[in-house]
Amino acid sequence: MAWLRDLMSVAEWKAAAWSAGHVLIILILAWVTERLARRLIRTFRGYMARRASGDENRRVETLARVFHHIATVIIVLVAGMLVLGELGISVAPILATAGVAGVAIGFGAQSLIKDYFNGFFLLLEDQIRQGDVVEIAGKSGLVEEINLRHVRLRDYDGHVHFVPNGEIKIVSNLTRDHAYTVIDAGVAYRENADQALAVMRAVGAELRADPQWSAKIIDDIEVVGVERWDDSALVLRCRLKVEPLEQWNVRREFLKRLKAAFDARGIEIPFPSITLYPAQAKEPPRA
Repeated sequence: MAWLRDLMSVAEWKAAAWSAGHVLIILILAWVTERLARRLIRTFRGYMARRASGDENRRVETLARVFHHIATVIIVLVAGMLVLGELGISVAPILATAGVAGVAIGFGAQSLIKDYFNGFFLLLEDQIRQGDVVEIAGKSGLVEEINLRHVRLRDYDGHVHFVPNGEIKIVSNLTRDHAYTVIDAGVAYRENADQALAVMRAVGAELRADPQWSAKIIDDIEVVGVERWDDSALVLRCRLKVEPLEQWNVRREFLKRLKAAFDARGIEIPFPSITLYPAQAKEPPRA
C-alpha cells in the first residue's frame, strides 16, 4: 500500500507540474500577445502619421492609446480565465456571479457607464482631438488628454478641468480645420463709413502680406460692412480666415495695426458719452 500512496503522490506532483507549466505558458503567451498588440498599434500609428495631416496625427495618437488600453484589458481577462481553468477553478460560476454583480453595479454606476459610452463615440466620430481648443459642459480650454472616462482641459489661466464624458452634450470645437477671427471696430457717427471700411481692408491686406503673419492667414480679409448702431459708435465688422489656434493672435495684431491706421488718418474711435440736461421746474397750469 505504501508504494500505491507513493505512486499517487508522484501522479499528483506530475499533475501539479503539468498545470503549472500550462499556467506559465499562458502567461508567456499573454505577455507575447500584449507586446505584439503594442507593436501592431505602433506600426499602425506610424503608417497613419505618414499619411495624415497635423490634425489627424493628434486623433491617431488618441485612438492608439485607447486601442492599447482596450487590448491590454481583453488580454488580461482572457489570460486570467484560462489560468483559473488550469487551477481547477470553474469559470462558469464566476461569470454568472460577475453577470449578476455587473447588473447590480450597472444600476449604481450608470454615470460611469455613460462616461465610457460617450467617450467611445467622441473618439469614433472624431469630435475632439488632443490639442484642440473646445468648449464643453460650460468649460473651455486646450484639450490635454482625452480617454474613455474624461476630457482634461487647461484654460487660459492655467486651470485644469476634468470633464466626465457623460456630461458632454454639445461640443464647440474652436480649432477644427480652420478658424475665423471676427473683428468689430467702432467709429464716430460723423466719420465716413466707406473710408473706415477701406482702412480696415488695407490693414488686412498689409497684415496678410507680412511674412511673419502670411502663413497664419489663409484668405484675404472679408469686410462685412456696418454691423450695427451702438449708442456712441457706428460698429463696422470684418473677419479673417486663419489657421487653427491663430485666431486670437491675428485678432490682437490686427486691432493694434487698425488703431495706428485710424490715428494716422484722423478717424475717431469713440468712447461712451452721456449728454446731461439740467432739470427744470414744471410750469403750473394756467387757470
